[in-house]
Amino acid sequence: MPFAKRIQGAKGAVVRTLAVAVCGLTLAGCDTLSSLNPFDKSDKYTMDTTPDVPNDQLYNDGLGRLQKGDYDAAAKKFQQLEKQAPYSEWAPKALIMETYTRYQQQQWEDTISTAQRYLQRYPNGKDAAYAQYLMAMSSYNQIPDITRDQEAAAKAMESLQVLVNRYPKSEYVADAKKKIQFAKDQLAGNQMEVGRYYLNNRNYTGAINRFRDVVSQYQQTRHVEEALERLAEAYMALGITNEAQTAAAVLGHNFPDSPWYKDAYKLLQSNGLEPREDRGSWISRSFRGLAGAVGLEG
Repeated sequence: MPFAKRIQGAKGAVVRTLAVAVCGLTLAGCDTLSSLNPFDKSDKYTMDTTPDVPNDQLYNDGLGRLQKGDYDAAAKKFQQLEKQAPYSEWAPKALIMETYTRYQQQQWEDTISTAQRYLQRYPNGKDAAYAQYLMAMSSYNQIPDITRDQEAAAKAMESLQVLVNRYPKSEYVADAKKKIQFAKDQLAGNQMEVGRYYLNNRNYTGAINRFRDVVSQYQQTRHVEEALERLAEAYMALGITNEAQTAAAVLGHNFPDSPWYKDAYKLLQSNGLEPREDRGSWISRSFRGLAGAVGLEG
């Protein structure tokens, strides 16, 4: 018998065997088979196709929860909206609102993270200046007292300066400038704290380095007057009289009514010296052309 016919005959035998087996079942068994039929029209499968919540509804839901102070729920709504419509006009709105919500929660690092995402994705977005402001304020709100590390102050000052430079017409610029001044004052104050510690412990070189930072970098803070007087003290202790005299002279020229100038003057007089500016001194060079521009903060 040809091979093809043998295969065909074998198939027929299998089919006949299955038919006999099925016919041998009881009626109850046939009912059971019928109930297990996956194609039984009486047992239809329904796919779960829950439609997306409309974008405007998600946004308004987020606003509503935000107004009620339910910040976590509000943030989730804005996140959902951003994921649902990533390439629509709703995405930047959702992201800036999530940033604001995190800020309201005082979740400073999360605020910084979401603000950075906004600025990376929408550098020219209408809320870019606001995102920069929230990011800067998140660092600003973490500034500790001057006795502690001032990393947050440095970050705040940097972010605020970016705001001023990049968005000069922004409504947040005026406030940013004030806060830049405060951050500078904090940084200068911290340097003064360390400098005084070194001075009291007769580490005059370490003290000079700290006071030098204040004079060189933070001239427009209230600490510069004391820094100049402390420089006079430290240089006198080291016997470097020309720098001590220069520090006192620059202090007197820029702050003639300062009590710190009176102290510096007395210090020099007690050693038979008077204030005298050495134009080649780093102190003189630091202040050259800046007369009247220092000591703006009382």
